Amino acid sequence: MNRRSGTGYTGVPPWIYVIAAAGALFVLLPLVAMVAKVNWPQFIPLITSESSVTALGLSLRTSAASTALCIVLGIPLALVLARSPFPGQRLLRAFVLLPLVLPPVVGGIALLYTFGRQGLLGKSLEVAGIQIAFSTTAVVLAQTFVALPFLVVSLEGALRTAGNRYELVAATLGARPTTVLRRVTVPLVLPGLASGAVLSFARSLGEFGATLTFAGSLEGVTRTLPLEIYLQRETDADSAVALSLVLVAVAVAVVGLSYGRRNAGDRVEVQP
Repeated sequence: MNRRSGTGYTGVPPWIYVIAAAGALFVLLPLVAMVAKVNWPQFIPLITSESSVTALGLSLRTSAASTALCIVLGIPLALVLARSPFPGQRLLRAFVLLPLVLPPVVGGIALLYTFGRQGLLGKSLEVAGIQIAFSTTAVVLAQTFVALPFLVVSLEGALRTAGNRYELVAATLGARPTTVLRRVTVPLVLPGLASGAVLSFARSLGEFGATLTFAGSLEGVTRTLPLEIYLQRETDADSAVALSLVLVAVAVAVVGLSYGRRNAGDRVEVQP
């Protein structure tokens, strides 16, 4: 059926808009309520206190590091899941996506029993003089654990959508698999990779449960912004609300950037 831009049939019944509006209000009203509780005259001093700036800086650094680690680990995982059928593939995908449904504190406990002093790998690392638990490295690992599925899901979907016809052409022309990956596959799915990386960064920035369980709350070492907000809530509600608004603003900017990139990458011109 021919249709012109802006005048085509949407397929959305009018009553759907009512429910959609209710869903939007369910998300927006708590944010509006939080904005209304902000102590605006003291907003700048509250978010620029030494502990707040330290926590925000630590969150940004660890989130950037965990995003880089997600890219290093996530690209091979997404490629294997999207392009290489093998026995147990569904089981591997289920385990990779498991952090999406696990409570973060469970992930923190799992990491603690893996990398802690008495953990599966922690004992050997302790002998080598390497201590991971309750360190900044632990924060990065906790954030990576919960954020990795976001990159894998986004990139695997992009790989399946793109198909492999261009890789096949490059391979028939004599390109090695690594060259095909570097020159064809990665550029082809770059919008999906960028979206996954941005979402991973956003998830890392908001991580709380796994970080607290595995890394603790040491100021300047493991106390990220979500942990600082939680502690401030007990002693200074105004500071907690102000910092929460900062975190919401950063998250909105990051998610908006992600979907902006995705729409730019997925835009297809339809001829009438």
